[in-house]
Amino acid sequence: MLNYINLVGRLVRKPRLGKSENGKTITTITLAVPRSFKNMNGVYDTDFIDCLCWDNVAINTSEYCDAGDIICIKGRLQSRVVTENEINKNKMEVVAEKVTFLSSKKKKEDES
Repeated sequence: MLNYINLVGRLVRKPRLGKSENGKTITTITLAVPRSFKNMNGVYDTDFIDCLCWDNVAINTSEYCDAGDIICIKGRLQSRVVTENEINKNKMEVVAEKVTFLSSKKKKEDES
């Protein structure tokens, strides 16, 4: 069996570092990934996917990435139970094992 995911998309907001309950460095990012096909109205829909980055991956992502940057995430899909208003819900998210920086929005704006 294999649990492997590879995503390319834009960061929705600047990553912010935090600490988990056990003291590990963590950042949660949201990746906007356009679908490869048009919907019935002729428009490409976009999926917004939550991703977790741990330790050095979290530090590098928060240091070098900003909102609008295009990145590639290689990792695995994970589910966990989240309690909201006393109701348990399953939440799916990607655990990033490697983040590759593909292009920066800032550099393109600075060149203009």
